[in-house]
Amino acid sequence: MVPARAVAASGAGPDDGAAAPLAPRARLLPSLGAVYRAQLSRARVARIPLLFVATFQSVGIMVLLRGVVSGGDPARSVVSGSAVLVVAFVALNLLAQYFGQLRAGGGLDHYATLPVPPAAVVLGAAGAYASFTVPGTVATAVVGSLLFQLPMAHLWVLAAVVPLSGAALSGLGAALGLLAPRQELATLCGQLGMSAALLLGVLPAGRMPEAIGWARDLLPSTYGVEALAHSFAPRPDWFVVCADLGVCAAVGVLSLTVATWAYRRAAAR
Repeated sequence: MVPARAVAASGAGPDDGAAAPLAPRARLLPSLGAVYRAQLSRARVARIPLLFVATFQSVGIMVLLRGVVSGGDPARSVVSGSAVLVVAFVALNLLAQYFGQLRAGGGLDHYATLPVPPAAVVLGAAGAYASFTVPGTVATAVVGSLLFQLPMAHLWVLAAVVPLSGAALSGLGAALGLLAPRQELATLCGQLGMSAALLLGVLPAGRMPEAIGWARDLLPSTYGVEALAHSFAPRPDWFVVCADLGVCAAVGVLSLTVATWAYRRAAAR
């Protein structure tokens, strides 16, 4: 306690004091790093069994198709689609469920009270879920290359395919989870999106009807699949690979922007 004489001597009465300035709003990059580390720690504990399921599922699909597809372009499509399917399972399906659960359980209110930019919440969660898919994607690509006898000299392309495909699918999954009016619908949308990635990404495009090919072009993960498939060629066309990755990056920016808008919309309600 401060004596009244000391207060009077200081000349600062109750009417003279100005309101203390508020702390500055947290910047994007530090906030993004904090959310990313928190989400990655949470995912490491809770999502390891699901990652094993996603990897086992993709490897099982390649084993089943090994009796139908022998080599060439169809084999490249199967291996590339199966590898990106791991990303779709985690970044699209699980992230849609997570944000749907977060919205239904009032978890968005917790984030809304923190001085964290909305973009940091969406990007941090999306980045953590996308990073979590790296081991399964690499394992699936290596097993598929050995199974179909594809060259592995250019598997370093995964260093670009995983983050760009992960960004596009994570943004889509977050948007589905935040825009769905009910948690059950968010889960359903995530599972339907993963099924679309399975059917349109793993099966060879040359054997699909033309209408299905148009739907395949609208799927964000398609361009990551195509980029990885071209890298398995004896002489990859790097211009085509870069073009596919560029489209994937543009779709990722767009989907994450939509997810950020959906987060603001859901948090304000």
